Amino acid sequence: MIISQILNNNVAIVKKGSNQQTRGNEVIVYSKGVSFKHKVGDSIEEKEIQKTYVLDSHDKLEHFSYLLSNTKDEYLQIVTKTIEYGEKVIQKSVSDYIYLALLDHIDFAMKRLKKGQIVKSPLDWEVRKFYPDHYQIGLYAVDLMKQASGEECPNEEAVSIALHFINLQNQGDEADNMMKMMEAVRNILSIVKYHYKLDFKEDCLNYIRLVTHLQYFIVRMYKDEAHTSNETELNRQIRKLYPEAYSCVNKIRIYVRDTFEKELSEDEEAYLMLHIQRVTKREEEN
Repeated sequence: MIISQILNNNVAIVKKGSNQQTRGNEVIVYSKGVSFKHKVGDSIEEKEIQKTYVLDSHDKLEHFSYLLSNTKDEYLQIVTKTIEYGEKVIQKSVSDYIYLALLDHIDFAMKRLKKGQIVKSPLDWEVRKFYPDHYQIGLYAVDLMKQASGEECPNEEAVSIALHFINLQNQGDEADNMMKMMEAVRNILSIVKYHYKLDFKEDCLNYIRLVTHLQYFIVRMYKDEAHTSNETELNRQIRKLYPEAYSCVNKIRIYVRDTFEKELSEDEEAYLMLHIQRVTKREEEN
């Protein structure tokens, strides 16, 4: 392998293979002290290389090269340690693209920390509740960032980092649908909260039951597997017993129609009324 560019003390771009003119055979390598041991045009042995980053396009390679040239080596160490920990947690090897995505994220996050700028992810609650293992990866990275910067790094940052690993397990349209489903659960909970003008205790058993029901409800909407048996009489009785819950569900009905282009069955409506009544009654009593 021939060194074509030295990015910093420990990172270089090398060309592999016999055709050294081909752009497609460029890779980035990490080798401790490479800039002191070699210069552009030198060959470098495999045994000297600690890590090779293979990216699937020249644009990504150039982006990663720019980042490595303009960020601290300790940031790459944060990324490397986070990915090693994350692979153990999700029991899956990651592509080298995540090194680029995470380094980009952490470099920007560290700059924001120094300015005291905290950005809270809109999916904070969903990630903590639905993806606790991935959230732990984020917390691990946050701890490394605290150690490296000497600055207090808020746990909100862990959510954004966790999303990189969540997306690994949900590629393409599936990842997009996962984000939409989490957003839909949050939006329906917001409808309930604003309708009743209540703040719920998130560790309350009835609230957890409602959230769990909404998760499965949204999945059924996406898969077009909504309950279709219409228990008209039962639905009518629940409407009479809990008119406020019925009024709230009517707002949810509009949201579901606009978002999924589907109508609530009487069964789905009845289940929602019962869950909403249970959680709001307890909150009102408290």
